[in-house]
Amino acid sequence: MKKQRRTFSSEFKQDAASLVLDQGYSFAEASRAVDVHENTLRTWAKQLELERTGHTPKSKALTAEQQRIQELEAKVNRLEREKAILKKATALLMSDEMKYTR
Repeated sequence: MKKQRRTFSSEFKQDAASLVLDQGYSFAEASRAVDVHENTLRTWAKQLELERTGHTPKSKALTAEQQRIQELEAKVNRLEREKAILKKATALLMSDEMKYTR
């Protein structure tokens, strides 16, 4: 039987990582307390430290500020793609118009 993969919310990950970073727990103690593997907790703590220093992660962000940054970056990317499509469409329409006016 296949074991189902557990998923954790960003809030849970942030709270678990803050046990180590803010409250002085060791990784072993904190991982036992929240029932996750120690390496997983280390990854979350490293990510939270980076986010607190202003680095936007490649994976899903833990802090609300970094989540908002990721949302806005995704929106900017989408708008830039739409703008490029509109530029190409305008150029195509202009070239067709030039053919018919000559």
